[in-house]
Amino acid sequence: MDVQVLSMSTDSRFTHKIWQEEELSKMVPGGVPFSMLSDPGGEIGKVYGVYDEAAGVDIRGRFLIDPDGVIQAMEVMSPPVGRNFEELIRQINAYQMVRHSQGTEAAPAEWRPGAPTLKPRPELVGKVWKEWKPQGQ
Repeated sequence: MDVQVLSMSTDSRFTHKIWQEEELSKMVPGGVPFSMLSDPGGEIGKVYGVYDEAAGVDIRGRFLIDPDGVIQAMEVMSPPVGRNFEELIRQINAYQMVRHSQGTEAAPAEWRPGAPTLKPRPELVGKVWKEWKPQGQ
């Protein structure tokens, strides 16, 4: 998909190694196929607003950063609820389509590759409903 995936936590690289070998490799064949980075002290987590000072950990955050280094989307979740990777893939596809169109197209909610897009223009304001109907409507 022409993306770079990184994960990060305040755990050490040694903890990541054990986690990969003892747990992740049992959930994902071959283990997680991307780099796991260590953020001891939460310095990077602080920059992104996900460092929990009291617990001394980075809480779960997901950031889509475009090739220009601009955060296009972010999601921060507490540990009891897992993430939706299908939604992540959908968002990556949508942001890539919008970028490729140089802003002449927009991806409506639930947009998937091949589905109709919206053409942003002044006449569309307040009238999106005329051009876009969610699936099932």
